[in-house]
Amino acid sequence: MSSLDTDAWREALLTNREHKDEYFARDPNSPIPADQRESFDGLSYFDPNESYRFAVELDEYETKETITVETTTDGERDYLVWGSFAFEVRGEEVTLDAYRSDPDERRLWVPFRDETSGEETYGAGRYLDLEDPDDREGDAWVLDFNAAYNPFCAYSERYECPLVPMENWLDVPIRAGEKTYRPE
Repeated sequence: MSSLDTDAWREALLTNREHKDEYFARDPNSPIPADQRESFDGLSYFDPNESYRFAVELDEYETKETITVETTTDGERDYLVWGSFAFEVRGEEVTLDAYRSDPDERRLWVPFRDETSGEETYGAGRYLDLEDPDDREGDAWVLDFNAAYNPFCAYSERYECPLVPMENWLDVPIRAGEKTYRPE
């Protein structure tokens, strides 16, 4: 990235975070419990770090297997394993599977756990949503872990969230994106 691109990327990321904090604080559909919204002063994030932004080609699977993923409320959801991303984080080769709940949707769901899970970040893991074509650079998809977010069940037990499949448990820390939510 050039410095101008980096500046625009950073500004867009920080603006997104501000909008999310505003939504969480004020919107009646916020996942933050109503009794916590008055004291809510924003989510906690790692500082933006472009080294956690990767343009990676998807190795799309010829045959899309269906897997059943357990949820935080002992439920189950089915996903198609669409393909995988292979890239390097801090000198370590990692692979993440990407999923779709419907073969006709254009979004890829990339859930992951890493070495920060349960310490600095939500224990059950975090998610990336990749939209086609918004999160594409040519043939590559952009995995920007600075945009990694906690599922709504991290804020309230009233939500059911899919758990991260073991194939997406990373043995490296991803110090980017949203940190653990700790209500005041």
